[in-house]
Amino acid sequence: MTIRYDGKVAIVTGAGGGLGRSHAIELAKRGAKVVVNDLGGSVSGEGQNSEAALAVVAEIEALGGEAMAHPANVAVMEQVEDMVSQTMSAWGRIDILVNNAGILRDKSFIKMEMADFKLVLDVHLMGSVNCTKAVWEIMKNQEYGRIVMTSSSSGLYGNFGQSNYGAAKLGVVGFMNTLAQEGAKYNIRVNALAPTAGTRMTEGLMSEQAFNLLTPETVTPAVLYLVAEDAPTHTILAAGAGAYAVAKIVETESVWLPEGEQTPEGIAAHWDQIANGQETQLKAGFEQTFRMVGKAAEGLGIKLEG
Repeated sequence: MTIRYDGKVAIVTGAGGGLGRSHAIELAKRGAKVVVNDLGGSVSGEGQNSEAALAVVAEIEALGGEAMAHPANVAVMEQVEDMVSQTMSAWGRIDILVNNAGILRDKSFIKMEMADFKLVLDVHLMGSVNCTKAVWEIMKNQEYGRIVMTSSSSGLYGNFGQSNYGAAKLGVVGFMNTLAQEGAKYNIRVNALAPTAGTRMTEGLMSEQAFNLLTPETVTPAVLYLVAEDAPTHTILAAGAGAYAVAKIVETESVWLPEGEQTPEGIAAHWDQIANGQETQLKAGFEQTFRMVGKAAEGLGIKLEG
């Protein structure tokens, strides 16, 4: 069955180029009305120019689609609220939000200015929070919403020189984990994309041959799936060069230690068992509590009530 978005309205942030442009164009090709958001700044977040967003709108209109541009800085809530207000005035609903906008201020942590650390968090993490907050009640009231956060392998696994970027990119995963639970009863599904693509932000970091394989167009199908009516929720989908994988946060089987061994030395003595036990993917934070309390009760011979 072909996945389409007829009658749906989508906002794609940072859509003036790279991944965001690809996402916006493909959503429009499949019937969505698209808000092309882009501040038009440099990779490091400096300057402002609306030409890129307007060019993407022109591309969409040339294909027979409907689109509008908005230059909101996602880190500024008032500008985000204006974008959402204009979208509602034009089309009356918002079904899809793709939080894609981002900047880089790479340096090793010891050399990094705290202003650069904060700015990257403001754009990636708070930008996603601002845009999501601005559409959340709309999606709740219409009992339909599909939201994608853009994470990164730098957040999931780390990358030298990107402590700010990595912190922000894992932050949006924590944000997604809770929103997926809170949105479930309103048919709001929330997921995270972990893309790898050849864009302005990655140019010069890899060979030309690898760069040419990592086109934004090979990542966009993952976004289209995550915002479809039958999308999953609470999922991290990695994508790049036409390859796709689900990333999972897992926890080893809890090892309960008797009171006399509940010491750093006791943990050290049992470290192999603790670190290498069977892995499980938990669905919510309280599951960890129940697992550990259960292990303690079993070890102490206590029968828990309820």
